Amino acid sequence: MALHATQTGPLTDIRAVAELPRQAACQQIPVSVVGTVTLAPSAEGDLYLQQNGWAVLVHAPAKTQLAPGDRVRLQGTTQCGFRPSVQASEMTLLGHGAPPKPVVATYADLVQGSNDAVLVSVRGVVRSAYPNESSSTAHPEAALRLQTGSGPVDAIVRDADSASLQPLLDAEVEITGIADALYDEKMQRIGVRLHVGAPRAIRVLKRAGRDPWSLPPTPMDAVLSAFRIRNFTRRVRVHGAVTFAEQGQGVVLQDGTHSLWVKTQSFAPVPVGEVVDAIGFPIVNDGFLMLNGGEVRDTGKFAPLTPQALDWKELNTGKHFFDLVSVEGVVVMEMGGASQDKYVLSAGGSLFSVNLRHRPAQYSGSIKPLNPVPVGSRIRVTGICLQNNASLFNDKAAFNILLRSADDIRMLKGPSPLNMRNLGISLLFALFVLAAVSIQSWSLERKVRHQTAALAYSERRRSRILEEINGNIPLAEIVEQIAELVSFRLKGAPCWVEIAGGAQLGNKPEKLEGRRVDSREIPARSGPSLGTIFAAFDPRVPPTSDSAEAMAMATGLIELAIETRRLYTDLLHRSEFDLLTDVQNRFSLERCLDEQIRIARDSAGIFGLVYIDLNDFKQVNDLYGHHVGDLYLQEVALRMKRQLRPSDLLARLGGDEFAVMVTEVSNRAQMKEIALRLERCFDEPFQSGNCTVEGSAAIGIALYPEDGRSRHALLRAADSAMYAAKRNRTGVAQSQQAEESTTA
Repeated sequence: MALHATQTGPLTDIRAVAELPRQAACQQIPVSVVGTVTLAPSAEGDLYLQQNGWAVLVHAPAKTQLAPGDRVRLQGTTQCGFRPSVQASEMTLLGHGAPPKPVVATYADLVQGSNDAVLVSVRGVVRSAYPNESSSTAHPEAALRLQTGSGPVDAIVRDADSASLQPLLDAEVEITGIADALYDEKMQRIGVRLHVGAPRAIRVLKRAGRDPWSLPPTPMDAVLSAFRIRNFTRRVRVHGAVTFAEQGQGVVLQDGTHSLWVKTQSFAPVPVGEVVDAIGFPIVNDGFLMLNGGEVRDTGKFAPLTPQALDWKELNTGKHFFDLVSVEGVVVMEMGGASQDKYVLSAGGSLFSVNLRHRPAQYSGSIKPLNPVPVGSRIRVTGICLQNNASLFNDKAAFNILLRSADDIRMLKGPSPLNMRNLGISLLFALFVLAAVSIQSWSLERKVRHQTAALAYSERRRSRILEEINGNIPLAEIVEQIAELVSFRLKGAPCWVEIAGGAQLGNKPEKLEGRRVDSREIPARSGPSLGTIFAAFDPRVPPTSDSAEAMAMATGLIELAIETRRLYTDLLHRSEFDLLTDVQNRFSLERCLDEQIRIARDSAGIFGLVYIDLNDFKQVNDLYGHHVGDLYLQEVALRMKRQLRPSDLLARLGGDEFAVMVTEVSNRAQMKEIALRLERCFDEPFQSGNCTVEGSAAIGIALYPEDGRSRHALLRAADSAMYAAKRNRTGVAQSQQAEESTTA
């Protein structure tokens, strides 16, 4: 670090950049080096530069035009990441030659990082070929899983689709590409991959003996007969303090900012806080490093760690999985079970669970169950942050907290005394006193039994409604069940709910004359009321605390149900719509294209695709600022939607690119008419305050199945037509006039 701190001039050697410690690379040290391009720039501008066997990743401006073998001078500054990289400020082409000869690399070389960013060649057997979903339409990519003699290597192949690579399954190949690493949120290496410039960089050494799809069927109970593996994984030793231990399952070790789960079948107790050595075999499970087949040995030192005090947002990043943490939250639900006790906490408007596993009887020691914590209490919990694999939205950063003992819960603030639980306890106590005083009265005893059974039934119904709120039951059905539960608690009094701006649900009598109607507003966490709940009574029945409690319980349940469904609806909308223009996004368009292709195949029909790219959009941002640019995009989307039919689907692909799927079309001439309407959206200038924008767009069209039979093919065809229009700088109207003149 001292050496780099005294650096006065720019780094002039790629090796010096590659060997920078991560902390030094973060200081943005000037760089001025000469090297050879080994991989052409990606759509984002990333490329690799190599010099004398050393290489570095370069973040160049988008649409940089370079090719493998180009010799360039690079000016820029260092950037930190998993390994040092360079942010280019200037790149000068010096000449063109042959790319460096690739280094023959093994899995051991790649996983140790000795060839990171270097052009290498790797041999292995192709185990799978699948689309790379993160690739763009204009630059499709496919992924290969290569099995080498020592481990798996992933390869990302540019300008390829998985269908063209399927014939490589089970073939022995040699792949030439840039060595790279796969790593987790903690910047720990969890695998290796290659960046391959084109399919021609794959050389078949030995083709598969037979087509995998021609294999004879194997009974499901006999598939293990085909299992073969040669495991050369070396055992490793790690050192750290124990933050969690579960006999027969494993321990969690932490050393500074790094933590690791060590899976072991040992039943020997390991005290939390002990400094231990652990040995085992490294594996990657769900994207996280672990040691398998572990053994643990105590060093005799005791160094308990202080948990990191974090909030929900920090834990949700995934950077603290397996770390010892503490977090605050409000208890919204408690559940006991045979295998574990569980609390559900609310923090930052989101929910997460806190679990305490029960220790089987054969294990030494015992774990006392959790002391009851009233719902509504604010507590601080300490434990191990784990990935929640059961996340409803499949969010990899969803987490839960695994407690080590019941002492890991600290009460910060109790619930308000005016809650349903305390009211219920008070009611039960009053019933108990009344039963004790009148125990000789058979009629009163029967009444008490009936009330107790009714409360138990009510609580079971309430628990089932809470489960259905987190399930797939329609919201209207849940609200109706809540209204029925209130009616039961009110001894059959009609109950109904009016949702704000929505439906009326429940049992509202046709005639309310002569009845006393009680109502209670359903509050929202923020904003206006969610609605109102009503109950109709005989005017001779006076208001009671039971009716107030039942109505309060109902408003709480309905609020929870509506807010939960709104959160789900909002997340679903965000996943399918562009938040700036409120039109469909790329993901939604691709899904609809796949469905439309299926429909067109079944009916032998046709449909069209329009690709729109705004001209000179970058100049709008540069001249008027990004706020005006955003308003311009919103107005463009609005004008185009007005020119489309209800059956047409408009989507924003990103940046200044849009697409329209036209399902009702008969020929290419109709597609040109639609494209002409879209082009005329730009006839009138766009006004935003004192700014006037003269807009235009390049438009390309494609027709299924004439221009492509797959989603990727259609998008490429429309994209190519758009780029041709952009190069010619002629609109659809001018092209049509030219065609008519030619015909005449």
